[in-house]
Amino acid sequence: IRVPGPMQTQCISEQLRFEGFDGRRVEAAFDGGAVTSDAGALLLREADRAISLIDRVAACFRDGRDPGRTVHSLRTLVGQRIIGLALGYEDVADHDDLRFDPVLALFSDRLEPRRPDCAALGGKSTLNRLEHAPRDDGDRYRRIAVDRNAVEDLFVELFLDAHARAPREIVLDLDATDDPLHGDQEGRFFHGYYGCYCYLPLYVFCGDHLLVAKLRRSNIDASAGAVEAVARLVGQIRARWPQVRIVLRADSGFARDGLMAWAEQHRVDYVLGLARNSRLVGAIAAELAAATAEAERTGQPARCFKDFRYQTLDSWSCARRVVGKAEQLVDGAGEPSPNPRFVVTNLAAEAWPPRELYEQLYCARGEMENRIKECQLDLFADRTSTRAMRSNQLRLWFASMAYVLLAALRRIALPATRLARATAGTIRLKLLKIGALVRVSVRRVTVAMASGHPWQRDWAI
Repeated sequence: IRVPGPMQTQCISEQLRFEGFDGRRVEAAFDGGAVTSDAGALLLREADRAISLIDRVAACFRDGRDPGRTVHSLRTLVGQRIIGLALGYEDVADHDDLRFDPVLALFSDRLEPRRPDCAALGGKSTLNRLEHAPRDDGDRYRRIAVDRNAVEDLFVELFLDAHARAPREIVLDLDATDDPLHGDQEGRFFHGYYGCYCYLPLYVFCGDHLLVAKLRRSNIDASAGAVEAVARLVGQIRARWPQVRIVLRADSGFARDGLMAWAEQHRVDYVLGLARNSRLVGAIAAELAAATAEAERTGQPARCFKDFRYQTLDSWSCARRVVGKAEQLVDGAGEPSPNPRFVVTNLAAEAWPPRELYEQLYCARGEMENRIKECQLDLFADRTSTRAMRSNQLRLWFASMAYVLLAALRRIALPATRLARATAGTIRLKLLKIGALVRVSVRRVTVAMASGHPWQRDWAI
């Protein structure tokens, strides 16, 4: 069996000389042959086998290419794009060299290429055509199309399949974030709050599980499309888990009457941040005074809570339960600084008293922002640099699937290790970026990893 080698036209084979050491010359060259720097991708391969991610994502596409002339299967292309992102390769141009990597080749249909002039994996042009899936079958050069509803459903199916039995209660965290743009992309608008041209993607998480990653224009309200997204999620979840209790949690950008009214009509609980105004602050004036007195007496921050009914003048259809946090912080000079905050909820006060509702339930939503950072900073979900918004949405989904794969690895394989709560970037650095020599024989593929790798004990567990 031929071992895929480095790309000859781009390989830097000449010797690179460095300062000598201990009377010896130090030289280097990119001529090691079947050597990889990503041997840890074997773990990703096992995680994929556990949840069948690549096969299920590939099933969301329709391949209109001539089978007799197809060199790289749809599954191979989808797999190498997701694995490449998980390994830190955000650009399709990276795959012109990665397609020769002997470990990444294990994600293809076969180590031996279908044609002698090709590699086991696809190059940048092939992946580019994949990402620019057409609207219909009329494009002569782009014959692969994606079923967008199927992709959205798959995120929820993967979440449901990750549970051996239905939980009693789940909390769905909603948030919108900025995706800065630096070109002339379709759907590009300036956002006053973020101070840049950007997209405004909508994310929904349940703990570590990603359920929605929807790309949106930024000239909209943060909650735009939230009712439709939540209705779809709740319907799909309840079809599998009819008795599960669902709680929506989000910041004040989602405290809109439409979302709250829908939740009340469909037996869904919610706890949402509520932007403060003079009426709300006035409602907790006594509690603010008490907190101020306590802060002045102790020199430490103090907080009190108040539970009351509130209705806006014209935007809400009814009065709702609001919990106000009357907090006095202490600045560097020791002077009290007021910090009133509010949440609106339909949860009963008997089950969730004011302090517990705010401190234990609502404040826990901050963990979701760490998951968004993983997607954007570690897995390049903000790499939406193509011209068309449809292809940028597909890029966001590929990055999101890479997150799902790494989250599955963390959930299934790492609970007993020091990396049980590690971020995607840390998992990549500690467990995936491993140098190895790859030997391929008739009967086996042997990956000889670096003996000095410091995280080999956790890797082996």
